[in-house]
Formats: sequence, C-alpha cells, structure tokens
Amino acid sequence: MSHEVVDTQVSPTGKLEVLSRAEVASLLDRSHGGLHELFRNCALAVLNCGNELDDGKELLERYESFGIRLISRERGIKLDIHGAPASAFVDGKMITGIREHLFSVLRDVVYLGDEIRNNPKFDQSTSEGVTDTVFHILRNAGILQPVNDTNVVVCWGGHSIAREEYDYTKLVGYQLGLRGLDICTGCGPGAMKGPMKGAAIGHAKQRIGGRYLGFSEPGIIAAESPNPIVNALVIFPDIEKRLEAFVRVGHGIVVFPGGAGTAEEILYLLGILLHPDNADLPFPVIFTGPRSAESYFRRIDEFVGETLGVEAQRLYKIVIDDPERVAREIKGSLETVRDFRKGRRDAYNFNWLLHVDSAFQRRFRPTHEAMRTLDLHKNQPNHALAANLRCAFSGIVAGNVKANGIREIERHGPFEIHGDSEIMGPMDALLASFVQQSRMKLPGKEYSPCYRVVGRTGEPSRQS
Repeated sequence: MSHEVVDTQVSPTGKLEVLSRAEVASLLDRSHGGLHELFRNCALAVLNCGNELDDGKELLERYESFGIRLISRERGIKLDIHGAPASAFVDGKMITGIREHLFSVLRDVVYLGDEIRNNPKFDQSTSEGVTDTVFHILRNAGILQPVNDTNVVVCWGGHSIAREEYDYTKLVGYQLGLRGLDICTGCGPGAMKGPMKGAAIGHAKQRIGGRYLGFSEPGIIAAESPNPIVNALVIFPDIEKRLEAFVRVGHGIVVFPGGAGTAEEILYLLGILLHPDNADLPFPVIFTGPRSAESYFRRIDEFVGETLGVEAQRLYKIVIDDPERVAREIKGSLETVRDFRKGRRDAYNFNWLLHVDSAFQRRFRPTHEAMRTLDLHKNQPNHALAANLRCAFSGIVAGNVKANGIREIERHGPFEIHGDSEIMGPMDALLASFVQQSRMKLPGKEYSPCYRVVGRTGEPSRQS
C-alpha cells in the first residue's frame, strides 16, 4: 500500500532559532551520530499526526524511506526532510503546530539529550539526580514559567476510546477551560486530545490564552503522535521521567477511560501517594467518564481494592456523567493545593515537596525475563506493590504499541506475568475487560494478547 509523501526544508522556531557556529557544529555531530535514529523516529511520529495508527513498528515500516538531516547555514540550521507523511502539510506547507513539534523533538532528543548524558550533575543513580533531570528538561522547554496559581490539570486516558467517551472528554475540558484551568496530557489522540479541544473553546470564551502541555517519550510517541493543539511539547528520555513530570507539574489529575497505559498511570500515581512521606500532601484525583464508562471505572476500583486496599481507594473520587461537577471539584481542590504550597513555601510550577521513591524512577525495560520476575505479591508495602504492578502494565503497553516491545513479542512470544493468585486473578479479570471493550488497540483492529497471566502454580490464565 502506497502513502503520499512530501519533501521539504524547514527552519527552526523558538529556542533553536539563534545558535552559535559552535552549537551548530555540535548539533550536527550529535544528529549524525548515535542519536540520529532516535531523532528520525520521533520526527516521523510527529509528522504522522492525524493518521489512524497506534503501532510504532508499523509506522517505521510504512515510511521506511523517510529521512531527515540537519543543514548548516550562516544563520543557524535547517531541516532537510524527505518522504514525510502528506497529512502534515496544507497546500504544500507544513502545519505550524506540527512544525513547532518537530523542533521540540530536535531540542529534547538531540540538543538537550547529549547535554544531560554528559553532565555529572544529572546523576541517574540517585533519586535527586533523576528529579533534577526532569526539572532541567521542563525548564529548558519553557514549561516552568513563573506562576502565582495552581491551575494545571493533568488529563489521562486512552487513545483507543469510543466516540461517546471522546465527546465526554471534550465536555470536561470545556468546563475546565471556562474556569481558567490549563490542560496537560500525554499529547496523543483520544482522551489526550479531547480535553484540550474542549478547553480551547472554554478559554476562547473567557478570552484566555490557555496552555496545552503535551508530555511524551520516544517509545510511545510513534503510537501516539502529538496532536496539533499542544502548544508546548516535551519529549522525555523514558516513561519514568515522563510520569514524574506529570505529577511534578500537575496540580490535580482527571482520569478518563483507557486501557493498559491508563492503568499504568493510575498505579504510578497511587503508588506515589501511598508512600508515608506523601500522607499529608493534597493531590486531587478524579476518575470520570460518561454513563457508558461506569462499569469500566467500577472494574478499576475493584482491582485497586483487591490489590492495594481501601487506603488506595480513598485517594480518588469517581464521578460519572457530570462534567460540571468534575470541573467544580477540581477547581475547589486546587485552592487547597495552592494554600498548602504557599504555607510550605513550595513552588507553584514544580512540586518539590512530593516524594517520588526510587522504585518509580528506575527505568524498567520490559524483557521477557524482567516481566517474568516482577515481585507481584502482598508481602510488601502497598506503594512497593504498586510500583511492581506499574511495571507489569508498562510491559503490556510496550508489547501492544511500542516498536521494540512488538519485536520482542514476535521473537519470543507473549510476556509471562507471574504472581500470587490473589493479585493475578484481579489482574487477569481487568485485562480481560480491556480486551472485551476494545481498549487495547484502535477500534476495528484485531488484538492478539502480548501477555499470559500466570499464578504461582504455573497455571495459565484464561487470557493465554
């Protein structure tokens, strides 16, 4: 099957508009060295915006001839692009939002990536070093603007959702926008795009220039191309730093229906909030969706209760089919967050007081061995169990949509997830409900499970 492509050259916007000769030479060296393939793949994902595709491996194969390189000029640099998806252009000219995203990729993957790797102050072996890295990436991208209010709402949810659920995310976003709240999402389609689209209308009615923050990472960006509404895109080195950025920048979180990726985010958040050091820290969390999604959230709630207990269930509210109530409750709770930050003299733009345990910062690489040996038992603190459950769902996401994870499954078969039956049973039921409700892939695409849930006895689940 052929796909229309375009060749072009584009100049940078923003931070990379003015570079010294030395910076240009350094950037050229990096882009044509070990980072070139990573830069190429992320750039292709950005240019693929709007196409119905959630398979990173398929994207790379579809545009196998795609190429991108830096050209040095006296005034700085240009990008020379060959074989780009035509959907990124209107009348032969690249869409402005996509052009901005393209240079955000260059900024974060090439320009900043090498700076972090070669700087001893960003010690990835310490918790403080990882947090400083997240801070530096956000500051370099212009996200950490001086602010005197707590108005950033993180919206999580799946890319593969029904139309009714997508429309609902827009209604919630609209109500948030009317109340002057900014939106931060994973930047892709579905529940990541809907709240921004709705908020944009609410902001326009209030004559507010809203911020639409999009956080991604190289492994997921090909499956969840950034939507053009995002006006501040940041690419983090890995999923762990991306997740930490959400909870450091966001003042509250709204969770819409999703699949394995949304479950990973929920477990990450609950695990952090369950840590004793965060016991008194206000962090509003609401799960919400239309009436048709009520059973989805009841299933999530049951899973949390059966694995992490009542303490974890108390950390969130479930609001069904009531966008105004969601916005009112979040707005009211953010005033509590502001008072808390002010009283503790913490920054409004970066949550330094939040304790993120190293278990949530260590990079998890989902190999078959790593998935098979996860500690999925109740003989550990709840926040530690949540960290391991988060890794299990992260591996499923990799096997579903990430190019490396898909290749791993093709070579060695499905991941095996072992654990105590009192955890494996609820996990199996939750994943089965995701498959039944078509939440693992885009609608209309056949799903072949990339995992087998196995109890301690070695008996496979009904999903295998």
